[in-house]
Amino acid sequence: MQSHKMLSRSLSVVAALLLSIATFPAAAETWPSRPIKLIVPFAPGGANDLVARLIQPSLEKTLGQPIIIENRTGASGVVGTDAVAKSPPDGYTLGVALATHSVNPAVNPKMPYDTEKDLSPVILIGKNPLLFVVNANVAAKTIAEFVALVNANPEKYNYATPGAASQAHLIISMWSNLAGVHIQQVPYRGGSPAILSTVAGDTQFSVMSSLISAPHIQSGKLRALAAGSLKRDPHFPDLPTMAESGYPDVEAVTWVGMFAAAGTPRPIIDRLNAEINRIIREPDIAAKLDVQGITPVGGTPEEFGAYVAAEIKRWTIVARANKIMLEQ
Repeated sequence: MQSHKMLSRSLSVVAALLLSIATFPAAAETWPSRPIKLIVPFAPGGANDLVARLIQPSLEKTLGQPIIIENRTGASGVVGTDAVAKSPPDGYTLGVALATHSVNPAVNPKMPYDTEKDLSPVILIGKNPLLFVVNANVAAKTIAEFVALVNANPEKYNYATPGAASQAHLIISMWSNLAGVHIQQVPYRGGSPAILSTVAGDTQFSVMSSLISAPHIQSGKLRALAAGSLKRDPHFPDLPTMAESGYPDVEAVTWVGMFAAAGTPRPIIDRLNAEINRIIREPDIAAKLDVQGITPVGGTPEEFGAYVAAEIKRWTIVARANKIMLEQ
């Protein structure tokens, strides 16, 4: 009797699995048949929120369903991303990631999800170069001149970050090791107070996105020394890259990408990828992204997945070398 019950239970499990496999293609074929939730794991106004709201109307039009943007903040994007990772893999819950997506697993030993295994990459939407900036009163116009100033007066200079174990913290730690300089971090709670501290002269140096630093550069309160992109920023064509400044291994960009829960049917991933690749190259959307300092990238899900994996590896090496870990 017991063996008969076990056999019946086993057959039921097999039948359920076969049913789920059989219904996956059908579900993908009819997708989407209801509204889609797009989780932005940061507050409104940030780069990923801006990008989500730029592509939302076009994506709604092409998919024929509402795209409901939900800002779910906390833990440098972990809270919102965890909600996507734990959602049903049916294409009705998507997420928009920032570069912190690949920084978090490098500095957080207690991640509630596996960034590479629990999420399916959809597309790398765009990149925004980070700028290496100083307060306007700092007597340096190049990275080399700033290094000389710091080495001559090591106690005089410090730098602002949006927080300890942030991307900026890792970038400056990596660069300072290569440059052979020792400069003290002053962590703040977010990018706005960090950049304002450098504007005010409370800190002398920072690495920030061109989106938030450009107005202060244009007003003359900050001076940009170099761009973190591999190519010159078209918004600052006279500004050398870090590679041109003698640091070819320092790429400092923030990026925005979309992902879904692992196991989302491939036809859904492919359709989202194709539609967003098309949308970000529409002249009006590309122009609006350009205003935000974001260069469209696009590409395949595999290319985005490989990029994220490489970034996680890179930041893990930097974090371990500099003993940078998120305090729990």
